Amino acid sequence: MTSPAVAFARQNYSSFLDDLKALLRIPSISTLPEHKDDCRRAAESLAVELKRIGMDNARLIDTECHPLVYADWLHATGKPTVLIYAHYDVQPPDPLDEWLSPPFEPTERDGNLYARGAVDDKGQLVAQLKALESLLATAGALPVNVRVLFEGEEEVGGEGIARFVASGPPELHSDFALVSDTELFAPGLPTLCVGLRGMIYTEIEVRGARADLHSGMYGGAAPNPFIALAQILARLKDEDGRILIPGFYDGIIPPSAEELAAWRSLPFDEEQYRINEVGSRQLVGEPGYSVLERTWARPTLDVHGMPGGFTGEGAKTVIPARATAKVSMRLVPGMTTAKAFDLYKDYVARIAPLGVEVAVRLIHSGEPCLISVDNPYVKAATAALREVWGRETVFIRSGGSIPIVGDFARYLGIPSVMMGFGLPDDNLHAPNEKFHLKNFALGIESIVLFLEEAGR
Repeated sequence: MTSPAVAFARQNYSSFLDDLKALLRIPSISTLPEHKDDCRRAAESLAVELKRIGMDNARLIDTECHPLVYADWLHATGKPTVLIYAHYDVQPPDPLDEWLSPPFEPTERDGNLYARGAVDDKGQLVAQLKALESLLATAGALPVNVRVLFEGEEEVGGEGIARFVASGPPELHSDFALVSDTELFAPGLPTLCVGLRGMIYTEIEVRGARADLHSGMYGGAAPNPFIALAQILARLKDEDGRILIPGFYDGIIPPSAEELAAWRSLPFDEEQYRINEVGSRQLVGEPGYSVLERTWARPTLDVHGMPGGFTGEGAKTVIPARATAKVSMRLVPGMTTAKAFDLYKDYVARIAPLGVEVAVRLIHSGEPCLISVDNPYVKAATAALREVWGRETVFIRSGGSIPIVGDFARYLGIPSVMMGFGLPDDNLHAPNEKFHLKNFALGIESIVLFLEEAGR
């Protein structure tokens, strides 16, 4: 028999989609100061919506940056409490000329909804919200106790929510968390993510002379920070992609034989992945590891940008006084952000060329995590997903990082169920980001049945 809440969600799909589009039209870009008011507007709209559907204590919690959105419903006596998490902030839409439709005017095309934030993470946030609305509208109650915590800084490190969670506030006392910020491994294949890589995001600054110098008058005597920076970066990894920082790999916990066997059984075509997802001439990485191992269970080191110097049209023959590089490392279970950063910082200091000063700064970080599949909430999730999708759930890891999952475990002592509904080709963080509309609908139904199952 169809759950009344699922039936309600199906009947109200069009209005649910309209509400998602309204949220997508708010350019809540957390990293750009000029969109601070937009971020607050998005948060306020969510608080109003939570109150409208029947949640209690809906309010904003101010942080040093963008506000958190909190609400609860705690009337399910004797039932567990779930902490529902998602984020309402989005990445900048650049480059704008690559979008086929305006990034903040949601557009339906080929069964998808295109907009910045469509899948990361407003579409998945609204799926959570509409699951709660469907349950409250049909039963007047929820099958479990619910606390909701939406944040607006996930795309810029999540420092505000991290401090709030670390303080252990009574508003967050829960038995488990539901995090919807992940994806299905393949279309139509229900997926739970049970492992995340951690991350340290850093900046290396190299300084040479006290001011920019004429390269004709001083070239050959004055140190060039860009050359020095290039030499440093070149010594961080070898040609096979192995990180050269001494001790960096010590203590890594490899995936089990059973986990590796499960990964080999997944419908993964390396060549299609190269062509359709990566779009490069060939794949790279450490020899001896599969693509899934390299992206889920091995550390990485990547350079994201090297701002500085003269980059305009024409020529300007100066030796810049300083050069910087944005460098991140993804970490795996067995590693910690503190140890990895210390090893990296010490190594950069040792390999710095003569004549320059080098500073290494930590911008933000998040610990890696692994979640046991042997808990009642994961079992409830697999039962719900099986009913909605008609297939058995696969367990995967993600190469990405969701630092709040580690914070929930560390400070609140609760496991997270990472139930997401994106697809690998949804272009999150890229032009033409999309959310498959079928996944939006089935995501709502999955969350409804998951909460009902968790309350049995």
